[in-house]
Amino acid sequence: MVLSHLFFVLHLYSNIYNMQTNYWTGIQQIGIGIKNVEEASRWYRDHFGFTAQVFDDAGEAALMLPYTKNEVRSRRAILSLNMAGGGGFEIWQYTSRVPVEPTKPIRLGDFGIYAPKLKCPDIQKAYDFLKSNNVIVTAPAKSPSGEPTFWAWDLYNNPFHLVSSDEWFQKPKHPIGGICGAVIGVSDIKKSIEYYTQVLGFNEVLYNTSGNYTDLPQEQLEVENLSRVLLKKSKPNVGAFSRLLGDTEIELVQATDYTGVKIFEGRDWGDTGYIHICFDVVDMKGLQAHCNLHNSPFTVDSGETFDMGDSGGRFTYTEDPDGTLIEFVETHKVPILKKFGLFLNLKNKQHKPLADWMVRLLGMSKVK
Repeated sequence: MVLSHLFFVLHLYSNIYNMQTNYWTGIQQIGIGIKNVEEASRWYRDHFGFTAQVFDDAGEAALMLPYTKNEVRSRRAILSLNMAGGGGFEIWQYTSRVPVEPTKPIRLGDFGIYAPKLKCPDIQKAYDFLKSNNVIVTAPAKSPSGEPTFWAWDLYNNPFHLVSSDEWFQKPKHPIGGICGAVIGVSDIKKSIEYYTQVLGFNEVLYNTSGNYTDLPQEQLEVENLSRVLLKKSKPNVGAFSRLLGDTEIELVQATDYTGVKIFEGRDWGDTGYIHICFDVVDMKGLQAHCNLHNSPFTVDSGETFDMGDSGGRFTYTEDPDGTLIEFVETHKVPILKKFGLFLNLKNKQHKPLADWMVRLLGMSKVK
């Protein structure tokens, strides 16, 4: 009796401790596999305002063997940011093989990252801007929470979900801002809610609904009934880049009229489409213990600092219940004035927010 009571107290204490600990700041980037990294970076610069280039790195993805058929693959990657606020794009291109495309169109409800969420200060202005630049878009509509939203596609037919936001690092100069979330297809929405709540800390439910919707690109996806849950991390942000990255939300979607398939079924990480969602981490050791506690161990771990061009840090991967790749990066080094060889050492200093003027220096290196 005494022992069982002790175990209950320890379990309760562990849960309270985990709920009170912020292991990550926000979405650092979403990886996009494409066939032309330079063309893509220019397109995202011109159409989405991702003007800042954090790194441009070519090399081998030697640590990703579990997801590249145990073969070392060469690649080039560019990390771009929108300095108004939000996460960035890691634009990824294989150089040792031709990236493989899906064999059939991806549907909302297929398992994996369907789309990043891009925040906008004014949905109508964002829609008008993209429409005037010949980007494929849907008409603005209201989400289940009543907020205005619309969808857009890049020149590779990758979808993006544009949502309204009034949270910014600095005044937007472009109609569209950075990444504030993602739409992820799942096979069992209850199981996925448990994962994203307990493992990743998305503890606030903004909506949980099922049925037909007017805010989705129905005419292209041929989807009828869906279950949709929008989750948000309610804890205040901590970390060096917390003010830049901002708030984060995840929308889980399960198809109820058909059985989805894995978006990367038969393909490798790095092939075309959204290859991972990456969170900026402030306590990798604590996060690893937390993930192990919830039976979500790291499947890839760089161990120490891994260089990515002019940046560096420890990176790890885990998987959600459907095998969607979740990346964690604890930043150790980042260029703030690359032209003058000035780098910021963040190792063991991830929790304290950087001064705004220092973060703004990231925008000095422009996408060419």
